[in-house]
Amino acid sequence: MKYQLFTFNPVQENTYLLWDEQTLEAIIVDAGAWNNTEEQELVNFIASHSLKLKYALQTHTHFDHIFGLPFIHRTYGLSPIFHADDIVIYRQMPEMMKDFGLAFQAEFPHAEKLVNDGTELTIGTYTIRFIHTPGHTPGSASLYIPDAALLLSGDTLFRGSIGRTDLPGGSPQAELDSIRNKLLCLPEETTVLPGHGASTTIGWEKKHNYFFA
Repeated sequence: MKYQLFTFNPVQENTYLLWDEQTLEAIIVDAGAWNNTEEQELVNFIASHSLKLKYALQTHTHFDHIFGLPFIHRTYGLSPIFHADDIVIYRQMPEMMKDFGLAFQAEFPHAEKLVNDGTELTIGTYTIRFIHTPGHTPGSASLYIPDAALLLSGDTLFRGSIGRTDLPGGSPQAELDSIRNKLLCLPEETTVLPGHGASTTIGWEKKHNYFFA
């Protein structure tokens, strides 16, 4: 499996494209494109690599991770897939954006599918497993791809740190429990692709993360 990182929008959110090199089936994770320039960057990359976008997946549904969903829906006909416990957060985002002083006119598409802990999807020969990791939001999920040794951790686990838990629906204890009991038990060689900042590995976090080392 190959992947490409895009850092988008005023919050510097990480959007990822991942694809099977044989079938060219692809997913976009946390579509955060904010403006026409960022949208065109995505379109150009997808076209130049002949990717067939199959799913729009979300680790969670805070506004910086969903800015690009109207564009993805409009351009590729895809609606988001995310954990069922985040549906309330998703519906609250237009009001939350107003509270943060963000003007955003497009309507967010309805969810294509609401998933649960352990739900699996496939692209090409790869299986993507949703691991429910509440704490940052009630429905935060990490996306684990065992055969590629990849984990997309959203805003749950960062390099040397964890995601904030002071927004509505956040829980410090739930986040710590999620990371300790569901993520740090994964193989140490697993590459972690977070929702913001640099990548890391499970092994590095076990040794160096301030909250767990």
